[in-house]
Amino acid sequence: MTEQAHPPWDASYTTGVPAPWDTGRPQPAFARLAAEGRLTGRVLDAGCGTGENALLAASYGAEVTGIDVAPTAIARARAKASERGLTARFEVADALRLGSLSVTADTVIDSGLFHVFGDDDRARYAGSLAAVLRPAGVCYLMCFSDRQPGTWGPRRVRAQELRAAFSDGWAVESITASTFDINPVNGTKQVQAWLAAIRRT
Repeated sequence: MTEQAHPPWDASYTTGVPAPWDTGRPQPAFARLAAEGRLTGRVLDAGCGTGENALLAASYGAEVTGIDVAPTAIARARAKASERGLTARFEVADALRLGSLSVTADTVIDSGLFHVFGDDDRARYAGSLAAVLRPAGVCYLMCFSDRQPGTWGPRRVRAQELRAAFSDGWAVESITASTFDINPVNGTKQVQAWLAAIRRT
């Protein structure tokens, strides 16, 4: 993402009110993946925010790079790593241009980034991920689901849209129903999500 092409995401971290997604803890779905030994080796967290999922992977011994377009989020992620005595690299970077990072990942995690992209940028994002994820590496992607009722929040994603975005050079191994934990919005503390495991072929 770029500030020019997308909303100014940094403002989400400078208002003094935590953004809905910035809960101060890893998402439970990624905690389960880490406990299962799936977040190991070289891990890239695309759209890492303030770093909770990336630092979770680092606590399990992964070599972690987290990127986000929001400088304030990256500064907070770096501070958390220092406070917790964890080693992780955090960089301000564009998720649509990951090839410029000189990073190769065994695993990519995406917790709530895919669903902010429009149709044109979804294909660019898949290509950007392919530029850093090694062949046979896996992307674990969690996005807002069309199972979520109402109209609040980001654009809902259908499972078929995930399969379409990752149809070229990828194998979608699974798409399962999951949930995001969020800071309460109108009394809601969880929203419906899809958790996809997508392997680069």
